[in-house]
Amino acid sequence: MKDKSKAKISALTGVSIVVANMIGAGAFTSLGFQLESLSNTGVVLSLWILGGIVALSGAFSYAEIGTMIKRSGGEYTFLSQIYHPVVGYLSGWISLTVGFAAPIALSVIAFTTYLPVELKYPKLIGIVLIFFITLIHCYNLNSSSKFQNISTFLKVFFIVIIICTGLFLPEKGANAFNFEQSYWTETGSLAFAVSLIYVSYSYSGWNAAAYITEEFRNPRKALPVALIGGTLLVTVLYTLLQFVFLKHVPFTELAGKLNIGTIAVEYMLGDTASKVFSAGISIILISGISAMVWVGPRVTSSIAREHNLWKYFNVAPDHIPRKALWFQFLLTGILLLTGTFEQIMIYCGVLLNVSTLLVVTGVVILRYKKTSNPDGFRSPFFPLFQILFIIVSLWMIIFAFIHSPKECLLGLLNLLTGFLTLIFSNKFTK
Repeated sequence: MKDKSKAKISALTGVSIVVANMIGAGAFTSLGFQLESLSNTGVVLSLWILGGIVALSGAFSYAEIGTMIKRSGGEYTFLSQIYHPVVGYLSGWISLTVGFAAPIALSVIAFTTYLPVELKYPKLIGIVLIFFITLIHCYNLNSSSKFQNISTFLKVFFIVIIICTGLFLPEKGANAFNFEQSYWTETGSLAFAVSLIYVSYSYSGWNAAAYITEEFRNPRKALPVALIGGTLLVTVLYTLLQFVFLKHVPFTELAGKLNIGTIAVEYMLGDTASKVFSAGISIILISGISAMVWVGPRVTSSIAREHNLWKYFNVAPDHIPRKALWFQFLLTGILLLTGTFEQIMIYCGVLLNVSTLLVVTGVVILRYKKTSNPDGFRSPFFPLFQILFIIVSLWMIIFAFIHSPKECLLGLLNLLTGFLTLIFSNKFTK
């Protein structure tokens, strides 16, 4: 008989999924907007380190919950068991409808934009790319693992090359290093808090491995390695990358600019290298697209196990959610063709933030109820990291409601729609 464990994935593949989900265009674009209101180099680097610590706080919490529950589905599964199935379903509804389809669509747009050649039909090229990546993930877990590991290796290798080049090359004149402004004054400013929101979005994806818990050979050991190891690696890469950008480019050339990476490489290595860099960004985005294509349908199939309305999307006997994969492909294609996903991403980010906040709070609830699993992973220095995550998340949610009320109301409307489908599903099962 064939060993079923061979159809499972390793901790290394889990790390690849987390890294691929986390590293995107934000690492190469958001620095310019931070420098519009912040100038102290220590403050800017602290911003990226703090963003990593917040993400790591979430990873510790998800590792503890995941090694206790040991089921795929991420927030849908966790919140259903910690609070109530309705809370879990609404979280899963957000992931099912826009939580993965919208980021995939955005990454595809960025992919076609960064290609160093002009495309006549960029949206069509994007849909074809998603089609082939979906096809790869429909084959088997082994092919998914190989494709993900290779594409993520290329992503990390590319970023390490940029970092090493930037660290060893001497600066060619003026750069963005600046320590004139008071560190504590800028750290305590509203600008720092606003910048932290965008940095937190750059770190999103740290929880990706929790969506595929059941696909690990040994979830108790592999899940914490994937979540924590992947988050730590990205934190180091992100911080060093921003340091390199600041080292080689004048402040005036960075502040307010979007294509920070291209500008930095051009300063370091010239115009030709910057074009190669643009192609490299496209490769980086393929890895992230692949990870989201893989992970997203696992939420849909988890919902399908417990709700008859979605039973069509149950996994196949070999545990590959092919129908859910093609359903996600359809949703992503619609978003690409209609171009309506940018506003969705704003409220989607807020709602997903609420979901992760509830999971991290759930760790505190389970600990004080003494129902957590003593044999699973235990978050260190409890509840220090949980308190930090909760404070930062609440601040970002409140800020979003104050400054983007329309998008937040659209998010509530989406939740209401999800609740109506739950009512229909309950009636449908009777």
